[in-house]
Amino acid sequence: MSSTPQPVRGTQSLLGEEADRFHEVVAAFDRVRRLFGFKRVEVPLIEPTQVFARTMGETTDVVSKEMYSFNDRSGDSITLRPEFTAGIARAYLSEGWQQFAPLRVATHGAAFRYERPQKGRYRQFHQLDAEIIGAAEAQADVELLAFGSQLLAELGIDGVTLKLNTLGDAASREAWRSALIEHFSAHRSELSEDSQERLERNPLRILDSKDPRDRPLADSAPTIALSPEAEDFFGEVRAGLDAAGVAYQLDPHLVRGLDYYRHTAFEFVTDRLGAQGTVIAGGRYDGLVEQLGGPHTPAIGWAAGIERLAMLIDAPAPEVMDVAIVVEDDAALGIAMASASRLRTSGLSVELFSTGSPRKRFDRAVKKGAREIIVLGIADGIVTRRVKSSDQPRAEALLAGL
Repeated sequence: MSSTPQPVRGTQSLLGEEADRFHEVVAAFDRVRRLFGFKRVEVPLIEPTQVFARTMGETTDVVSKEMYSFNDRSGDSITLRPEFTAGIARAYLSEGWQQFAPLRVATHGAAFRYERPQKGRYRQFHQLDAEIIGAAEAQADVELLAFGSQLLAELGIDGVTLKLNTLGDAASREAWRSALIEHFSAHRSELSEDSQERLERNPLRILDSKDPRDRPLADSAPTIALSPEAEDFFGEVRAGLDAAGVAYQLDPHLVRGLDYYRHTAFEFVTDRLGAQGTVIAGGRYDGLVEQLGGPHTPAIGWAAGIERLAMLIDAPAPEVMDVAIVVEDDAALGIAMASASRLRTSGLSVELFSTGSPRKRFDRAVKKGAREIIVLGIADGIVTRRVKSSDQPRAEALLAGL
């Protein structure tokens, strides 16, 4: 006899309260994105591998180690999306969405990365995503950060800190990158193996290394020297957040390693999830669309893990059935089905109980916790109807509707 198939490692199935928490996060996201004028958008789950390789870099961990890539029957290399931003930027170019710039879009769905599963981290996971493409003003950064802050408030999640930093403009970032390479190169042998690999291609990533061998060197690394223009831009972002009432902490070690990131970088962080404490993260990526072959296009966005947010919210109230219809006599089944159809058409949720003994049918309806229980039977060839309810006027109205 064959064994029962087991789920793929790093995936999960949800039922009951866990599923309710998941969808509560999605529902709150949908409410808040409307408040901020973000349009719902859908992008493919699969993309040409080059969409991610060109934007993330062939040598990054995500591209070289974590992506689910394979050749389809035509021989083309395709990839299950590891994140949303690159696919949205690809659609911005190939679908003609430039005409809607500045484009404010939001979406959610599954993403895939091959990495070690742990609490709050899965190989198939789900993200919320919000992007503003084609807006160079600091106001776009403020709007996006306010969106994230209000989402957390809507979900009732407190104890989250917004950490904020700037990566400067192209000139100040490049000068900082050179200074970091010089600093870390002088202590190469003291760095962890991962950081030694990052030194030439991605030195900014060393700054947020969790390896204890790297921390003394990262903490003593030079900080960015902003150009006057970059300083002004970051000042506008901070002033906007102050005006919007969004609290933040400056964190000079918060970085984004890829070259297309500019200016604002941020994370909303909690200490309630252990090592996986970041619940929303993003930044300004003014160079990404260019890497896909498009014109220079300023943009900013963030992503949030639905599973992580779901761990932090209170369990939503369980769904309660409006009406349970107990079929006491099988001869009344047809009338019960017709009654259920009419009630559902009127907007009430209905479940039929028509299997097992009449007593078991009623007991199961009681356990279901429906607001009203309608019992249909047959007496002398005539359908009988009675309602078990704590609200007599409502019960009479239900019976009248049947």
